[in-house]
Amino acid sequence: QVQVVESGGGLVQPGGSLRLSCAASISIFSSRAMGWYRQAPGKQRELVARVSSGGLKTYADSVKGRFTISRDNAKNAVYLQMMSLKPDDTGAYYCNGDPPFRPAIGSGIYWGQGTQVTVSS
Repeated sequence: QVQVVESGGGLVQPGGSLRLSCAASISIFSSRAMGWYRQAPGKQRELVARVSSGGLKTYADSVKGRFTISRDNAKNAVYLQMMSLKPDDTGAYYCNGDPPFRPAIGSGIYWGQGTQVTVSS
């Protein structure tokens, strides 16, 4: 079964921290680079953090130095530790492969329901 479940979002004040978690089915996670994507209101979804199957991590410039991505291969899990949060970090956060997972050739991209992060005072 193809499934991604994101959790850990919420409302936080500027400067605060959150830790997002993602549980993915083996079909999505196995031997695949994984990433956290963010979709801010009125904007396109963007990849903000990526971890390769071997553990190499890359970040969008907007989150570099504040966000840390990690993966637990034994649990098919991906995490995003977010610190020094800013209002611009507000959005829905999604976990997926990089490139994003398609259940079949020619099919649409599979996305989970995401988890909402709101940074506001």
